Formats: sequence, C-alpha cells, structure tokens
Amino acid sequence: MPRPRRRRRIGFNPSIKMFKPQGVPARDLEAVLLSAEEVEAVRLKYIKGFDQNQCAEQMDISQSTFQRILYSANQKIADVLINGKTLVMGE
Repeated sequence: MPRPRRRRRIGFNPSIKMFKPQGVPARDLEAVLLSAEEVEAVRLKYIKGFDQNQCAEQMDISQSTFQRILYSANQKIADVLINGKTLVMGE
C-alpha cells in the first residue's frame, strides 16, 4: 500500500480559469487540465523566480516531488501551445 499523499500548500487561486486559441469555439477543442498544484509550481518557479528548493519549501513538499509536478505542468503547457488545445487551470 502506498504512502498517503501529503497535502500541498497552494498560495494562489487564478482568477482566469481557461485559455484557448483565438477564433475556435471551446467546444471544438480538446481540454487539458492543469491542477492547482501544477499552477502553483509554475507560478513559484517562473513568476516568483524561486529555485526548486525554495519552491518545494513554499509548497511543503520534497524537491523531487516539486520537480515531478513542474515537469508534468510543462508537458501539459507545451501540448496546449503546440497542438492548439484548451488549457483549464486549477481544477
């Protein structure tokens, strides 16, 4: 049986929940869900400019867990940008 997941500390709730390509109805696009912890990881790393250890400390998780969350978020963001999908945040 795996260890229980530790609660992540999320210090941001985006006011905008969705991005999509201009001129295409959202119902015609595939949606990619970016979790609240992935949004927080991107915010801390790229907006606040913290290093990974500081980010992990802010979220109350290990550095390796932070790295996995950030990698997942970057993959999803790249998929949205390259393949023209809808990005839904903070679900």
